[in-house]
Amino acid sequence: MGDSADPEAGRSNPVLTGPLSVLLGIIVANLSLQPLTEPDFGWHLRMGVDLLRQGGVLPARDPYSHTMPDWAWVEHAWLTDLTIGMLYQTAGGLGVILFFALVTSAAWVIACTTTSVAGPVARLIACSLSLWVALPFLGARTQVISLLGLAVLSLIMHRWRRGEKRILWWLPPLFLLWANLHGGFTAGLVWLGICWLGTAILRAMLDLRPGLTTWIHEPVPSRSGRTTLLLVVGLCALVTLANPYGYRLYGEIIDSLSDQFMLETLQEWQPPSLATLAGRGFLFYLVGLGVGLSIWYRRIEPIQWAIWSLFLCFALRHLRNIPLFLIVSLPLFADLLSVAFADLVHRLGLRALAMKRGALVMACALAAYVLWLGPDHLRGVCWSGVEPAAYFRSTSYPIEAIEWVQSHRQAVGQKLYNDYGDGGFLLWWLPGEKIFIDGRMPTWRAGDRRIFYDYVMLNSFSSPALSILDRYGVDWALVRKASPMDQVFGRELNWLRVYEDRKASVYVRRPAKL
Repeated sequence: MGDSADPEAGRSNPVLTGPLSVLLGIIVANLSLQPLTEPDFGWHLRMGVDLLRQGGVLPARDPYSHTMPDWAWVEHAWLTDLTIGMLYQTAGGLGVILFFALVTSAAWVIACTTTSVAGPVARLIACSLSLWVALPFLGARTQVISLLGLAVLSLIMHRWRRGEKRILWWLPPLFLLWANLHGGFTAGLVWLGICWLGTAILRAMLDLRPGLTTWIHEPVPSRSGRTTLLLVVGLCALVTLANPYGYRLYGEIIDSLSDQFMLETLQEWQPPSLATLAGRGFLFYLVGLGVGLSIWYRRIEPIQWAIWSLFLCFALRHLRNIPLFLIVSLPLFADLLSVAFADLVHRLGLRALAMKRGALVMACALAAYVLWLGPDHLRGVCWSGVEPAAYFRSTSYPIEAIEWVQSHRQAVGQKLYNDYGDGGFLLWWLPGEKIFIDGRMPTWRAGDRRIFYDYVMLNSFSSPALSILDRYGVDWALVRKASPMDQVFGRELNWLRVYEDRKASVYVRRPAKL
């Protein structure tokens, strides 16, 4: 990558790097293991359990809300939901945690195997740093399935560029499975499209100016190779239609990506901001990547440039796309770390003894870090999987109010109002209830019912139009303490607070006077 040092110079003896790799692997596992605090996990779990109960039959309409019961729901992660339901029923919450940790670790490790020069230690360091940046997006989130899909796609394309022609035919089965696991398969189709278009343009340029061949540092396939790639790309797109919803799956994805109100309202669909931890971490990553590129990157790889640039644009456009760029750029990041370390060794003239001492110091520092970070974090993760109700008492989720409702069901009404972020959690812990709104519903609209817009209107003004609640027949509410709607319900004479704690309040509508 760089001309100033041999990357192999930065690789230590396996006897030294072995313990270091083990410690780095523990850190990767530690970062991948996250508690069950993802807001949307609850409705994914509910869907999975219900699918098992119904023999895998998908609902034609939304079965979980009383506000949009006639909506033709397309659940693009139905197979992941089914997997979650099976794991939860057989291994509990801990089984789900371990599954998503395995998927996350596999995504980062597989993506790193496509490096050009990085050794095991550099790869694991890159994985650790990248996972730290990705922390706000990790956990029991169905999106990590697409990160694994993108990593496997990266590996297949890497091996194809190295001459393994038949490996391309693994792509259609990959996309067939991916399209039923998560809607992020479209990112993979974009990647393939760029690869084919980039190779076609690059081949045309080299045919016009053959002298450029010596300047290009990535292989350009022959005409037959490009034809095969185009055939495989078309087949991959075709097999994605083999899902329970057919072409409607694409309609759901397009609706989500084009709903301007949702894009402007939900934080995860907005550009990264330095006001958020995720935004600051991503900025540090980009700065480090930029410095490494400017100092050590000396390759001309137009197709790779196009892929990196497009996924960077995705990440800069929507916060939730940051992990996609982290996976796509991870091999580059690992290579830059390896070359930077080799260059440092070369410039400082370090010898074997110094390398041994450096490896020992780094191993000890990492051991101290693991001992400091590991126990409390892992204890919380295990606690959330083994005793979730007890664990959630230490979080902001309103588990106490939910337990009160469970034991006082006759004291509340039939049509619930809830906060957007709690909808999935309520579906998990109150499986007999239908909710007002949850994370599935920002783009849903039917006639004059636009549930997410109505929810935002209720929470955006000091004097909201409570007629919205009348329109949906709401007769009880579970809301966060001191939230806008908690304050509104608290001062309305026709609403009675029947429960409150430091996290939440429960209200019921007073009977109308005759």
